Amino acid sequence: MFFFTLKRLNACFYSSLSESVVMCKELKSRILRLTDELTTHSHDMSEVLQSTVTALKSGLVAAVPTDTIYGLACMAQNSEAIRRVYDIKGRNGDKPLAICVGDVQDIYRFCKVSVKEELLTDLLPGPVTLVLERSAALNTDLNPFTKLIGVRIPDHSFMRRLCQMCGEPLALTSANISSHTSTVTVQEFQDLWPSLGVVVDGGPVGDKSRLGSTVVDLSVCGRYRIIRPGCALSATIKILEDKYGLLEDSNQ
Repeated sequence: MFFFTLKRLNACFYSSLSESVVMCKELKSRILRLTDELTTHSHDMSEVLQSTVTALKSGLVAAVPTDTIYGLACMAQNSEAIRRVYDIKGRNGDKPLAICVGDVQDIYRFCKVSVKEELLTDLLPGPVTLVLERSAALNTDLNPFTKLIGVRIPDHSFMRRLCQMCGEPLALTSANISSHTSTVTVQEFQDLWPSLGVVVDGGPVGDKSRLGSTVVDLSVCGRYRIIRPGCALSATIKILEDKYGLLEDSNQ
C-alpha cells in the first residue's frame, strides 16, 4: 500500500496510525513523504496533494520534487508569498522566478506565445524552461523588472497534478540558499525546513547532475537563445533547429 508520512519538526509525540505522524508545537513545517507505492493508491496521493494545495493557497511556501531538482513553490499571484520565497533563499530581488503550470494550454493564459503549439508540446512536459513574453494576467509583482517570464511543465506527475489543483501558476525556484548547490533530496536543504509550510519528499530526483532545466528564450519570432544549458541542451537544440528551423540568436 502506498502511504505518506506527515511530520512536524522537533517531534512532540508519535501516532500509531497507519501513516507515521510526527507532530511538533514549535515549528509548522510538515514533511509529506511520497513512496513508490503512491501509483497504486490514489487516495493517499490525493491527501498529499490536498495538504500541499492548502498550504500554498494559505500563502505558504512548499518544497516540491520536480523532474530535475527540488524546488520552492508558492502561488505566483500572491505577492506576499513571492516575497517570502526571496527571503527564504536570500535571493537578490533582481533575479527572476519562473512559473510552473500543469498543461500546455495554461501557458497561453500567462504568456504571449510566438511559436507553434507543436513546439511547446515537443518540449513540455520536460526538463526545459521556456522564456516568453508575459501576459497582463500575470501578477505584476512577479519579476516586475522584465516583460519576460520563464514557464515550466515538469515531467513529474505530482507537480503537474498540483498545478492543476491550484488552478493558478506556481512561482518556482530551486530549493537552496541562493548561489548554493542545487538539491536532489530533501535532506540537502534541511536548514530551510523551518521556513516552509510543507516539504514534499519524493525521494532522490533528477539524474544527479544538478544542472536544472535547460532555459531557452523564445520571445523573438524565429529565434532562440540559450540562457542556461541545463540538463537537456542537445535535445532541445535539435528540436528547435532541426524540426522548427529556429536560428540561434546571440545578439539578444
